[in-house]
Amino acid sequence: MKLTYTGKTKDVYTLEDGNYLLKFKDDVTGENGVFDPGANTVGLTIEGAGRAGLRLTKFFFEILKEKGIPTHYVDANIEEATMTVKPAELFGKGLEVICRYRADGSFLRRYGLYTEAGQALDAFVEVTLKDDGRQDPPISEDALDMLGILSKDEYKVLKGLTQQIGNVVKEELAKKGIELHDIKFEFGRVGENKQIVLIDEISGGNMRAYKDGEYIEPLDLEKMFQ
Repeated sequence: MKLTYTGKTKDVYTLEDGNYLLKFKDDVTGENGVFDPGANTVGLTIEGAGRAGLRLTKFFFEILKEKGIPTHYVDANIEEATMTVKPAELFGKGLEVICRYRADGSFLRRYGLYTEAGQALDAFVEVTLKDDGRQDPPISEDALDMLGILSKDEYKVLKGLTQQIGNVVKEELAKKGIELHDIKFEFGRVGENKQIVLIDEISGGNMRAYKDGEYIEPLDLEKMFQ
């Protein structure tokens, strides 16, 4: 097992069979000690966050598998905080795809002149480049195509999967009286046919969820699914 990549919230190892092992860490994104799933820096460490994130990720990835929605997921070991996944090719140097149901976070900061906190959004899909130095800038469908990152046909698949997966998560949360404001996904190409699949994770650290108008911290959200 060889360490291939060290990320903000997980480390990636290459396995002998060609798959990858993701090791979930207790670091979460944010600024000045405040958690923010939209931030591009590690803001704090929360004990148990790695296993909590993996537990929720396993829960959602297995639901997606049952529904026939493609992901890179193979299996997970909660005790060791690891997940085995199929190798995937990133789009360019990596994209983040956000599905928004309420005006919150960076969307509200950017468009505050035209919206207000909590305004309903109809599964609005937004793509940003993974580029910490440039604060993960949003990028349009046309720019993705012109820069050779993602074709227009691939964008349609990406957008459709984002809304489909976002709605699955939203519905599961709603069963527990939880409202999803937004959620962040990553995608990649898998196999010889370059199938677009969900990669990375689905955890409390990648979404903003509220119950009775109160924000739910990632660890608290995970506990609601035990």
